[in-house]
Amino acid sequence: MHESSVFWLRVAAVLYSLGLLHSLYSLFARRAHLLRPALTAFVAAVTLHLVSLVELTQAEGHPPIANFYQTISLCAFLFALVFLYVWWRYQFVPLSVFLFPIIFVMTLVGAMEMPVAGWSTPRLREGWLLTHILSVLSGYAALLLTAGASFFYLIRERQLKRKSPVALMDRLPPLGTLDSLITRSLSFAFVLLTLGMITGLTWAFIESGTRWVGDARIHVAMITWALCLGGVFLRNMAGWRGRRAAMLSLALVGCAAVTWAAHVGLRSVLLQK
Repeated sequence: MHESSVFWLRVAAVLYSLGLLHSLYSLFARRAHLLRPALTAFVAAVTLHLVSLVELTQAEGHPPIANFYQTISLCAFLFALVFLYVWWRYQFVPLSVFLFPIIFVMTLVGAMEMPVAGWSTPRLREGWLLTHILSVLSGYAALLLTAGASFFYLIRERQLKRKSPVALMDRLPPLGTLDSLITRSLSFAFVLLTLGMITGLTWAFIESGTRWVGDARIHVAMITWALCLGGVFLRNMAGWRGRRAAMLSLALVGCAAVTWAAHVGLRSVLLQK
């Protein structure tokens, strides 16, 4: 019955992924076109998630909190219930943009308790890893663009406040243009880092089973992703603009730099097989 509970949890994770797509789409379209199908899939996912937890409880004879995977799955389910209540009570759409990715990732991690078969072909393994690396590097490039735009935004703002024109700085775009660039590049960075994190978690799970849980590099990457999600939410949904938004973007780039430093040993991973 334990295998059955993991199966239902993995199906729930697939359904939760529609909520993730809704969140990513909302960052650019600024509209909730995918909200209705995402909500329908979300309710179905919550139902299957409950089935998984009930089956696991019956199989083990105690609440599903015996290990990290069970605990994070239960936590994701509780987050989902909180969202459904808030949605039923207040119809708070922006909360879905923030919670859907978190619930999906937590459920995906919880569904990795039992190992799966290895790669069907070496090419699939290499292609999957290449997708992960390109996604992460492209995300870092977008964050670097965000940092540059944020830096010049702060300089431009200070120049305008002091009313002390500098020949070189007069060629900078207006503050509104720089702010729009920060928002767009940060959104692209979050989309690419999300793809990189999902492919990275899946690759690590297939490669090392449950041992990836103890890898500090993955912990740092997930924290950076969560902070990036928070930054994107504050800019796109909570309306953060101006100086504090630029400072937030620079802080996110600093977190990404720490994550990069934690993964400098990636070459040894690529060469081990």
